[in-house]
Amino acid sequence: MDLRFIGMDPNTGGEGSPTVWVEEETADLVLQGVKAEQMLEALISGTEWVAGHAMGIPAHETVIRIPARMVPILREACDVAERRAELR
Repeated sequence: MDLRFIGMDPNTGGEGSPTVWVEEETADLVLQGVKAEQMLEALISGTEWVAGHAMGIPAHETVIRIPARMVPILREACDVAERRAELR
């Protein structure tokens, strides 16, 4: 699996940082972020966001926070992923 590094939180302190990559083969976005706090997870788990769709966070998924200051990095990652997907 090859990952293309896009960027990390510009306010990182040198320890665990929200980071964004694009997986080269699938063009999927890969995100590292701060695990959401329990109250946010409870809100997400207990809300029917789409009618008829199962509520909750499946065991194989998680909720993370990506700081708003990383929006330009996410935009770049989306552009890279979109271009990569067009090549497939």
